[in-house]
Amino acid sequence: MNDLNNSVQLKNLTNLKMRLLSLSVLRDLLEDPVLQSLLGYLDSLEKGSASEGVSCYGEFVSKLYKANGGFLGDHIMTLCENSDNVYVGLIGRGKTPPLHIEQSIRNELATLNDISRLTPEILLESLDVNCPSPSFASGDKNVCDEYMRRCENVGKYGYGIYTGNHMFYLDDSGAITPVMNPDPVTEDSLVGYHRERRKVYDNTLALLSGKPAANVLLTGDAGTGKSTAIKAVANALWREGLRVIELRKNQLTYIPELLDRLALNPLKFILYIDDLSFQSDDDNFNALKAVLEGSVSARSRNVVIYATSNRRHIIKEKFSDREGDDIHRNDTVQEFMSLSDRFGIHITFSKPDKASYLCIVKELAKQKGITMPEEELEMQAERFALERGGRSPRLAKQFTDLLMI
Repeated sequence: MNDLNNSVQLKNLTNLKMRLLSLSVLRDLLEDPVLQSLLGYLDSLEKGSASEGVSCYGEFVSKLYKANGGFLGDHIMTLCENSDNVYVGLIGRGKTPPLHIEQSIRNELATLNDISRLTPEILLESLDVNCPSPSFASGDKNVCDEYMRRCENVGKYGYGIYTGNHMFYLDDSGAITPVMNPDPVTEDSLVGYHRERRKVYDNTLALLSGKPAANVLLTGDAGTGKSTAIKAVANALWREGLRVIELRKNQLTYIPELLDRLALNPLKFILYIDDLSFQSDDDNFNALKAVLEGSVSARSRNVVIYATSNRRHIIKEKFSDREGDDIHRNDTVQEFMSLSDRFGIHITFSKPDKASYLCIVKELAKQKGITMPEEELEMQAERFALERGGRSPRLAKQFTDLLMI
């Protein structure tokens, strides 16, 4: 009877392997190391080699441990969520997948659901060995139901690389790459500049709600929190479908291509350019100006540009640029100003005065649990700022961080 049970179980596992190998819509999942090692183990069962089976099973569990600590169901669900497949792509573009693709993905999700519910006992039953074997946790969710629910809300969850990440950068080849350890700054942790940050937040909410949203230029002194304001908004709203892609100044020529690539994505995107400035003869100036000539929202309602700069007019103007007759000089100045004016919203982060700076210091000290007489705190904070040539929220944070040491 035991041999009969083993034979039936082996037949079931072989059938499951064939179903897994037949994946089509979700075929990219077969590149996953955990599933590859599982297939290797199922192959070893058919060969009937106990030593090879033990080794392949150990490799499968080892890969699962490395993936997420040994939770098979969660791993299968993550693979499905991260799959950039034809079905979710059609859903994301607002199209109805054809019936044959709909049927195929449901069959494949049923296969993956069965795999997610595999247990060590099921896998080892057909392996006739008597030695301790590593264990793992199985799934208890319906993979098909969970995946279809996410597809119905793809505008918030996203798909592919956008599922588990919300901040990205362009690498040297122009590929969109996830930031693995994004700055975790939150709105609640920031002090001051509430009116300025509120403008960024409200414009981003308009983007997420499908209303016309403007490109935003944030200018002001260094250390006043321009970049931090953008990061805080990204951290606050990414679960509503917001993603941020950072570009360097020398990557601005990629923007038209990015707009085309992102236009059909159901998520909303901020193209973030930090510390923007140009020399008057910089080719990147014309590249950005061409993109901003009209509204980015008019070309793609799901993308806006947020840029920060320490300069009001972005262009580093030389005295030589002012030479020439009055008409030439006026044209030069107007050209410099035109780029700034093409941002629909311009927000200025001014350097704080002494009272505002000390207010920021005291609030940060309170957040960090620093206990010090107020008079001494203010005296040390002011001395810290004067030694570094000015006051800013960044210096206030640096000062309170030092007090924690």
